Amino acid sequence: MNYRLLCTSALSVAAAALLIVQSQAQDGPPANQGKGKGGGRGGSSYRPPEGPAPVTAWGKPDFNGVWARPYVPDIQRAMGGAPLPFTDWGKQKFESYKPEEDGDYTGACLPFGHSRGIGSPDPIQFVQTPTHLAILYEQNTWFKVLPLDGRPHKKKVPTWFGDSVGHWEGDTLVIDTTNFNGFTRLDTNGHPHSDQLHMIEKLTRTDAGHLAYEQTVDDPKTYTKPLVMKRTFTLRTDWEIQEYSCEENNKGLIEGRIKIPNLEPAK
Repeated sequence: MNYRLLCTSALSVAAAALLIVQSQAQDGPPANQGKGKGGGRGGSSYRPPEGPAPVTAWGKPDFNGVWARPYVPDIQRAMGGAPLPFTDWGKQKFESYKPEEDGDYTGACLPFGHSRGIGSPDPIQFVQTPTHLAILYEQNTWFKVLPLDGRPHKKKVPTWFGDSVGHWEGDTLVIDTTNFNGFTRLDTNGHPHSDQLHMIEKLTRTDAGHLAYEQTVDDPKTYTKPLVMKRTFTLRTDWEIQEYSCEENNKGLIEGRIKIPNLEPAK
């Protein structure tokens, strides 16, 4: 297994002992500053394409390709470091999060959830058609497919990644996601959300090599006001997403270093 796969695999269990918290000072600038470079593949000599933002044959901004994005282990730090506006319930859920004692769900290879997944350092690929957008996460070979025609949400069983629908506002694609199961966390540091989470994402192709990404987390049970985060994704024409299976790294389960979490839905 190559170095990057080992690194990204380790991230799924890095919450144990909260070592990520202790090492954040070495992570670089907050995720809403500078260009996204992704993680683990190196390639400092790489230069993204230059020129105007491309469009598809059907006239919409073209998001197709493999994208690197900033690693966001701590959304509080990404938003400037000010205390997050927790409700009493949200504060209790965050302060009671002890992965070193209780285990973290990602250590058992359960899905990260969309917010934590989109903030991971491994690449993602967008596959775009006139009617749908597919998001292919390299992390654990997950995927998400959403319609782009502005249809309303359907009543469905709650899921790890939620139910997403998209629509266009000019050249910006707006993705509206609800129906989360409440089992996941927003980031590696364990900032919580409930099953009332409503996420709005805005994607704007700013030029040939970059994409502006904005995420709004609206969860009135957990936070007293919406959380807004901005990042820049960078097109990597030299990358391909690779097969990734968390099960390859579950030796820690046998040795007892990875604890199976006792999940309680955050309702």
